[in-house]
Amino acid sequence: MASDDIAQLVQALSKTHLGDGELSYKGLGLKLDNAESVEGLVQEIEQYQDLRALRLEGNTLGVDAARAIAKALESKQQLQRCYWSDLFTGRLRSEIPMALKSLGSGLMTAGARLTVLDLSDNAFGPDGVKGIDQLLRSAACHTLRELRLNNCGMGIGGGKILAEVLTECQRRSLAEGTPLTLRVFVAGRNRLENEGASALAKAFQLMGSLEEVHMPQNGINHAGVTALASAMQHNKDLRVLNLNDNTFTKRGTLAMAQALGHLRNIQVINFGDCLVRCEGAIAMAAVLREGLPVLKELNLSFGEITEAAALVVAQALVDKSHMEKVDLNGNCLGEEGCEALREAMAAQDKGDMLASLSDDEGEPDEEDNDDEGEHEDDDDADASNGYNGCNEDDFVKENGMMANEESPSISQCPVNILHPHKAVDVLLKVASLYCEEPVPKMAVLETFDMLLRKLLSSSALQTYVTFSTLLVLMGVLKGEGKRKKVALVPGHLLCLEHAVQQDYLAQHHASLLHCILSKNREALKSCSSSVDRLISALEKRCLD
Repeated sequence: MASDDIAQLVQALSKTHLGDGELSYKGLGLKLDNAESVEGLVQEIEQYQDLRALRLEGNTLGVDAARAIAKALESKQQLQRCYWSDLFTGRLRSEIPMALKSLGSGLMTAGARLTVLDLSDNAFGPDGVKGIDQLLRSAACHTLRELRLNNCGMGIGGGKILAEVLTECQRRSLAEGTPLTLRVFVAGRNRLENEGASALAKAFQLMGSLEEVHMPQNGINHAGVTALASAMQHNKDLRVLNLNDNTFTKRGTLAMAQALGHLRNIQVINFGDCLVRCEGAIAMAAVLREGLPVLKELNLSFGEITEAAALVVAQALVDKSHMEKVDLNGNCLGEEGCEALREAMAAQDKGDMLASLSDDEGEPDEEDNDDEGEHEDDDDADASNGYNGCNEDDFVKENGMMANEESPSISQCPVNILHPHKAVDVLLKVASLYCEEPVPKMAVLETFDMLLRKLLSSSALQTYVTFSTLLVLMGVLKGEGKRKKVALVPGHLLCLEHAVQQDYLAQHHASLLHCILSKNREALKSCSSSVDRLISALEKRCLD
């Protein structure tokens, strides 16, 4: 070992004891190739009687050096926190698993009980996960509280291996009476994609102890997001959920919104750059209105959200007393929309919470921009003439009218939150039969009331999904996919005008409709007289 290297290490060692049982070599840029290069470091570890935390990040560790350090760790039973990120710069990928296995072996021999393991920024890929396989399965990790594997290039294969390992750790820890209660999981920038994310979701569901989940930039789309959403429902103490820069689209956002409705402790939601879009934003608004009592930060930036949907989100924040930051930057509001959003937030005395809108994309083009290969075809739910086993004939008689009494088939037909189009189609068909002759007019309005009352009798999320679907089919809200819009007729608007005056339609429903319809009157110009009446009724109801 060169004399200048020794001098550098001696100087570093003189500053390593940081209290609380921590020994740190953080950021020293040491090139630790072999046993000789870590002699001083090993001596420090051996002589530190109460070693609880070891920081090695920001150096580069070879296989032989790792073996020497591992030997020193074999007597460190009290070691709890291993900060080993950015530890293998310039090393061959084949070296990393061997080094990790050695370090893990030392910890297991010592009988250590880890609470923190940070291996972030080590590009070790799936093989690197195999390098920590035995460690994560062992009793040394039954006490783990934080697992940080950010930017490790695990890929789908690594994600699956990690999920299997965590599941096994959970099983073994339960059998020994010390169940794994992992609280923080970090795995951003790992290319996990749907398969890796779905595998991990199963492990998360078994744990039920997570408080923070950070999985940004992993190439996950709605299938993987839906799996994660299901898992999050079982982690009731979740406080932070960061899935930034994945691809939710409507289906993923609806699934995640549904999951968030079960979480009372969530404080930070980061769905930025996730293509949440308008219908997803309205679904999030529903959850904001009905739940999330301690939410502090909401990030829906760069999600192709338009002005009207952003304003619906702003309206839903009125009772959020803990809110500190709302990020809607990089959406499609336009200059006037940005100003309207600022005014809406200021009206609630929340203007200072709104993040910058400097990267707004401007108002969207008139034509829909379908996402690549991501069309809303309602999958199997609309493949037949009915939905959830209910045929359209249960709703509309041969003469186009509904019987006055509600049939059992209606009361037993809940709307699938992911596929509400069939129910809304029926509602619009009934409204299209509107005319001014007293008897048929009454029949249409009674039927419309009965159907809409049923659709609005569930959770805020389901009612908001119903309204957003209705508005998409009417052509006043930008939706996803290639679903054909209805031919708008005055009856659609006049039936809504009637509904606005009924007790089953809440004031916040009227606010939602007014917000979107008033911002998109151009789409209703073919029925200008009817839309004037509807807007007027909405304004009156909003003031009640």
